[in-house]
Amino acid sequence: MLPVIAFPTIDPVALELGPLVIRWYALAYIAGLIGGWRYALRLARREPVYFEAQLLDDFVVWATLGVVIGGRLGYVLFYRPEYYFADPVQILMVWQGGMAFHGGLLGVLVATILFARKNTVPLLPLADIVCAAAPIGLFFGRIANFINGELFGRTSDVPWAMVFPHGGPIARHPSQLYQAGLEGLALFIVLALLIFVWRARDKPGLVAGAFFLGYGIARFIGEFFRQPDSFLGFLTFGTTMGQLLSLPMMLLGLWLIRHALKRPA
Repeated sequence: MLPVIAFPTIDPVALELGPLVIRWYALAYIAGLIGGWRYALRLARREPVYFEAQLLDDFVVWATLGVVIGGRLGYVLFYRPEYYFADPVQILMVWQGGMAFHGGLLGVLVATILFARKNTVPLLPLADIVCAAAPIGLFFGRIANFINGELFGRTSDVPWAMVFPHGGPIARHPSQLYQAGLEGLALFIVLALLIFVWRARDKPGLVAGAFFLGYGIARFIGEFFRQPDSFLGFLTFGTTMGQLLSLPMMLLGLWLIRHALKRPA
């Protein structure tokens, strides 16, 4: 069946100046980090103020390292350990692709804990701000996945299905756009409402808990439309690796929410 909407062929390389090659994927990471940083600064300056907003200028470096190192190691350990352990040099070749959000999340989590301890910053208020800004990076990352034609969806006959360059001749869900909408835009709006309307930052840990729970739910739903990695396929009870890794996130989110709501006002 032919797709109603043709896949827009976009060169993964955004700009090429001699030996300098800038890819959309790299620009997505940069846009997410800069956008998240500026939004985090705005939140840190709003009441209640728990620490100096300028500290976030230094935290950006920590977060970047956490995203890159954690994302890469997460992909290696969660998705293709046998492949990379057989040739460990491949682990360093990040430009060839292979990043895992759950690994990047763990990397940023470790970076947040270490940064809070080093700078004597209250951990949960810092985590709330970091989590509130995270959907910005998630949105741009999924858009980059779509531009690259990677992480495409399962076969479908919906009117907006597309034939992806690396997905064979069969029309598929543009699941990257679904995930950009759920994990990025929708989650950002929910967290913003919690912060600006219901003053969730008055209860440290509540925003972070809502993020973990919300992302876990959004990712779990999105995986029903996304084609599992060919080297993993479907796992226990027809689930995917992304869904299994989202379960502990949801449990952590529920625990943080419960902990935050039990704190005295």
